[in-house]
Amino acid sequence: EVQLQASGGGLVQAGGSLRLSCVASGFTFDDYAIGWFRRAPGKGREGVACISNNDGTAYYSDSVKGRFTISSDSAKNMVYLQMNSLKPEDTAVYFCQACRIVVVPGRSWFNPLTDFGSWGQGTLVTVSS
Repeated sequence: EVQLQASGGGLVQAGGSLRLSCVASGFTFDDYAIGWFRRAPGKGREGVACISNNDGTAYYSDSVKGRFTISSDSAKNMVYLQMNSLKPEDTAVYFCQACRIVVVPGRSWFNPLTDFGSWGQGTLVTVSS
């Protein structure tokens, strides 16, 4: 059974940092890109970051670029999201999921894989102002 479980959320003041962790199981970790997605209160799901376990290339949304860093440890089947300089607008439930990276000349983006694994409960990040 494919499982991706996010943890590490909490309450932090604006400007602070948090590190989220995602443990993956039930599939060949190195064959997939794994990403972080979030859903803020009253908003739709947003892609945050995605890392290719094939070559280690990372992709970020414009809203977190320069503040968040995604990394992975294939020996542990873990993906991490280091979040620095947090803002109140980063408040959301964060999920990890396999992702698909699309690269065209001058542009790149990523989407979650559909029908891959359960989204799970996610982990809540609350940034106070």
